[in-house]
Amino acid sequence: MNENGHRRTAGKSDEHSAQPPFFSVLIPNFNGLRHLPDLFAGLNSQSFVDSEIVFADDASSDESVKWIRENARHARILASRENQGFVASVNSAARAARGRFIVLLNNDTQPAQEFLAELAKTICSHPRAGIVAAKLLLFEERDRIHTAGDMMGRDGIARNRGVWTIDSGQFDQSVEVFGGCGGAMAVRRELWEALDGFDEEFWMYIEDVDFSFRAQLLGWHAVFAPDAHVYHKLGGSGGDELSSFYVGRNTIWTLAKNMPTSLMLGHSSKIASAQLSIALDALRNCRGSAARARLRGQIAGLLGLPRILRKRALVQSRKRLHDVEIDRLLT
Repeated sequence: MNENGHRRTAGKSDEHSAQPPFFSVLIPNFNGLRHLPDLFAGLNSQSFVDSEIVFADDASSDESVKWIRENARHARILASRENQGFVASVNSAARAARGRFIVLLNNDTQPAQEFLAELAKTICSHPRAGIVAAKLLLFEERDRIHTAGDMMGRDGIARNRGVWTIDSGQFDQSVEVFGGCGGAMAVRRELWEALDGFDEEFWMYIEDVDFSFRAQLLGWHAVFAPDAHVYHKLGGSGGDELSSFYVGRNTIWTLAKNMPTSLMLGHSSKIASAQLSIALDALRNCRGSAARARLRGQIAGLLGLPRILRKRALVQSRKRLHDVEIDRLLT
C-alpha cells in the first residue's frame, strides 16, 4: 500500500509512474536456478506489495534467466554477459532500482509472508535508521537463528548476533545493532547513494560489514526488525574456499578502511591477537583447502593495504561520530 492508500502488485509498478515503489527488492544471482522456486514462493506470498523486484544475473551458465522469464515475469531482469562478482551485481541492481528503500535478498533465501511488511513497520517507527536488519533463520531448522543483526568486535571481527541459537524470543525486540546481513536487509536510498553502495573491490563477503561501518561513521543508525523473518540455505551461494579467502582478506580491509585511529591503537592488542589466532589455526589445519584459502586471504589483505589506506583517508575525513561513540557500538 502506498502513501495514498493505494495497493500495488509486487514488481508490476508502472515504469512511468510519478510515485516510485516503497521497496526495490534486489536479487543478485549466479547459477542459482535450484533456489529460485523457493525464493519466489516466498516473494509471491508477501502481504506488503508496494514493491518491485530487480533480478541481477551475473552471467549464469544455468537456466536462471529463462526460469525468471517463464515463472516471474513481474521481475525486472539485468543480465550481465560477464561475471562481475556479487558486489558489482548488487550495485548494478541498485542503480536500476526505483524504490525509496532498497531490500537486499540473497537468491538462497525464502522470505516469510510478512517479511516486507515488518521491514516497512520498522522503517516507519525508526526514521533515523539507515539500515534495517532482518532475522535470518536456517532454512532446514526454522527455529534456529543464523543472524539477528551484525556485531563488530573490538578485536575487529564481525559476528552474527545470536548465531546457531534456538529462537525462543530472546531477540524479539527492535534494538539498535551494528549492521545487517547483506543476505536480507533494507537500506534507505539516501544512505546507499551517500556511500556509493558496496565497495566493489571486496567482490563478495564482508561487503555488508564494511557498508555498515561506513554508515555508522556517517552517523546513521542500524536497527533490527525481529519479525522480518527470512529462511537461509547456508552455503547456497558460495563455498568454503571462496568464503574463507574473501572473509580473511576483506576483514583486514574493513578494519583498515573504517576503524578510527584512536580505536585502532587502543584495541591493537586485541586486533593483532585475533588475526594471529586465525593464522595459527589455518596453519594447524593447512591440509584443508578452506584453511589454506583463509591464510591466502589474510596475505592478500596485507598486500592490498597500500591501496585500501588511500580509501581510508576519504572514509575517515567524512566521519561524523566521535570515537567514543563509535567505541560504544563495538562489542
